[in-house]
Amino acid sequence: MKRNKPLALVAGAALLTLAACGGGSSDDGESGSGTERDFSEQGGGTKDPERQGPAAEVEGASAGGTITVYLPGDPGPNSLDPTGGWSVTGNSIQQALTSRSLTQYIRDENGQPVLVPDLATDLGTPNDDYTEWTFTIRDDATWEDGKPVTAEEVAFGICRSLDSEAFPSGPGTEYSKTYFAGAEDYAGPYTAKDPDCKEWDGIAVDGQDITISMSQPFPDMDYWGAFMAMGPAPLGDASEPPNYGTKPLSNGPYKIESFKPNEELVVVKNDQWAADSDPGRHQYADGFVFKFNQDQAKVDEIMLSDNADSQTAVATALGSDKYNDANDQLGDRLVQQTSQCVSTLTPDYTKIPEIEVRKALAYAYPYEDVWIASGEVPGVTRVPANSLMPPGMAGKKDFQVDGEQITYDPEKAKALLEEAGVETPYPITMIYYEVDPLAKAAQDQTTKGFEAAGFSVKAIPVQESPYNIWLDPDNKVNKKLNFRGVNWCSDWPSGSTVLPSLARTGAVYNTAYFSEESVDEEMDRINTLPLDEQADAWGDLDEKIMTEYFPIIPTAYRNDLFVFGTKVGNPTGDGSIGAPNYKDLFVMQ
Repeated sequence: MKRNKPLALVAGAALLTLAACGGGSSDDGESGSGTERDFSEQGGGTKDPERQGPAAEVEGASAGGTITVYLPGDPGPNSLDPTGGWSVTGNSIQQALTSRSLTQYIRDENGQPVLVPDLATDLGTPNDDYTEWTFTIRDDATWEDGKPVTAEEVAFGICRSLDSEAFPSGPGTEYSKTYFAGAEDYAGPYTAKDPDCKEWDGIAVDGQDITISMSQPFPDMDYWGAFMAMGPAPLGDASEPPNYGTKPLSNGPYKIESFKPNEELVVVKNDQWAADSDPGRHQYADGFVFKFNQDQAKVDEIMLSDNADSQTAVATALGSDKYNDANDQLGDRLVQQTSQCVSTLTPDYTKIPEIEVRKALAYAYPYEDVWIASGEVPGVTRVPANSLMPPGMAGKKDFQVDGEQITYDPEKAKALLEEAGVETPYPITMIYYEVDPLAKAAQDQTTKGFEAAGFSVKAIPVQESPYNIWLDPDNKVNKKLNFRGVNWCSDWPSGSTVLPSLARTGAVYNTAYFSEESVDEEMDRINTLPLDEQADAWGDLDEKIMTEYFPIIPTAYRNDLFVFGTKVGNPTGDGSIGAPNYKDLFVMQ
């Protein structure tokens, strides 16, 4: 899953993932402070298929009040259609507050993610070889208009995820199209002009039971079920894209009051939501106001002031220049959250075919200067990365591409360019998000580092999310680029949610346009292995991709810092998606 915040391209910020909150690296999940904070790894979490509603009450929680969430440098989602959601920002908000799915995550007492039921009564029942999954849909969930959520609507929502034309950057392009039986031959309800999904026979509804057939073993279907793309949609024209994405119907504890893309999202209580139907969510606050594209310096000023604007507010980032003051002043209201995320730069594999040039770019990137310029805290929110699979992921190998960690070394970069036999300065064309001052500062450091290492840089300023450009192969600006980026967090704790998304031929987020038949074939082979062999096989493939091809430059593994106002209760992070724990927040009365 991608992280919306586009300064991540040059800053090394990353994406979604399983993230526990607590602060520092203590084993008990408690917050660290002062010099105790250190970069921490994130494990994979657990499952509880028996969990039922209502969710356990948060100690000391009270009802009422509105929570304002400031998102510095983050444009937020372009659409709220649950089927297309595949970003940390959009999914963390909607999955917690407005849009339910087959399964969901809760946070345990140690800050770790736990997979539990949501609209399904349990975590699903597979057959012996995981080529068929059955979910029983609960009968007490409702839409915001009071009508029951039906099994047919859940099946229709799942069917929508197969429409790659309607949702070209949605998660169904990676998982539904890869694993669901008949998906390769079915274009989706909108593209195939099949509004009732009658032409796809990969799903069957029998009463409250939904059975999904697979084209290959898919043991992780219960994890995939936690995406809102695996949730319901109103039948027929009522959920026609793109209009449905402006104000989708809610089935969670909150409903959408207003949405201005790139500016603001306001959600208020959904009085038709029943707590007894939901094992994981609460409805303490009267509402939430999400303010996108905020200026980091202004947000820091607000959050450190303890004035009326800050007391019931949350900030999803903290400027590095304010870290020491905030660490001393805020205590457990400055929350450090771990995650399984990697930030990457992606040289175009078709335009930069020499591995020596791609490695030269890695040595030309001034990692710490860029991190600091973009508001990160080296050693706390960012550490150097050596591969695509992040720390804490099962199967990750301990290796270095060149025998030791790649760091900024302009002389080494020049030597590699000479070895490649290319003319210098070697031209690089890239984009940056000029709306965010920190992104501009990070780009300046990137350009400075590259030019000192034998490259020339054409940095094109853009006012929309770089992902809108990178993910559109027909975009005129994108066609000019030979250098892009992706910030990626695992969709669940497996290499299967990292390597195929970034390195499979034709994958949506393969912005390097990397393509090697042997790598694609190995990905397919790993999916057929016994479960206990797959983690190591993904780790081996990660090492092969990086050492033999080096198509992607991993720039950082990430932690995040969240700031909570003095009247925001239960200041914690969401252990499933690398964001504030919106499900469990309340306003102290």
